[in-house]
Amino acid sequence: MKTILVPTDFSEQAGYALDLAVQIGKQSKAKILLLNVIEGTRNFSFNTMGEAESSAGEEAFFIKKLIEQTRERLYDVKESMLKEGLEIESMVEMGNPYQSISSVVSDHGADLIVMGTKGSSGLEEVLIGSNTERVVRFAECPVVTIKERVDLSQIKKIVFASDLSDEQTEVIAEIKKMQKQLGAELHLLKVNTPNSFHTQRQSAQEFKDFIDRHNIQNGYSHVYNEATEEDGILYFAEDLGACMIAIGTHGRTGIMHLLSGSLAEDLVNHAKNPVWTMSMKK
Repeated sequence: MKTILVPTDFSEQAGYALDLAVQIGKQSKAKILLLNVIEGTRNFSFNTMGEAESSAGEEAFFIKKLIEQTRERLYDVKESMLKEGLEIESMVEMGNPYQSISSVVSDHGADLIVMGTKGSSGLEEVLIGSNTERVVRFAECPVVTIKERVDLSQIKKIVFASDLSDEQTEVIAEIKKMQKQLGAELHLLKVNTPNSFHTQRQSAQEFKDFIDRHNIQNGYSHVYNEATEEDGILYFAEDLGACMIAIGTHGRTGIMHLLSGSLAEDLVNHAKNPVWTMSMKK
């Protein structure tokens, strides 16, 4: 791992994300990219002195000041991190958060995104969750979302919720990298629900085949019975204690997204544990 992207809005949760990224960065000697996106602005032209073109008017002047203030805040955050001994680069982008994050990931070859999220429920979840959900669903690299401060040294268990299908190949390869970095146990979890039920014998064989196929070390298999898959994952993680939840997410859009559900995004909103996600759209 060489580069970790941390989108920040300077909130408490974003601070937790930066702290976790620094912990991961120390282990992997990775560079930290600190990104702030100024939303809802249109592009303006600035001359070589950094002054707005006269035709841009007062709005461009306001945006220029906002960019300057944001850069100062990012600089202060960077200065506070100097003692960590990591390379930290900061940048400001204007426009849509998801599109800006995607561009930075592509341009800088980010290996991981670490994001803070407050979580949400009900109507609020529908109204404000779109940017985080789009990053989780479509990002070109794994994403870790957290709500609270995380001590990486305490995360010695990873819960990988999976249907054990072949499309999980790239996902499990990346999870094994995180498992190795953390020195963690990997707990493979299959949730039995009334609408999707597998017998104990059938599940045991599926687990064995999956573990052998992907050469999983220090791994354990579990079947958990619950009314819904989301509740099964959340309750199992709660029972297991300090752990990270990992899951692959489908990069589906439109009606297919509505029909297939949004398990990964729901977990990001509702889980107390850090949640590691990776898109299986490729």
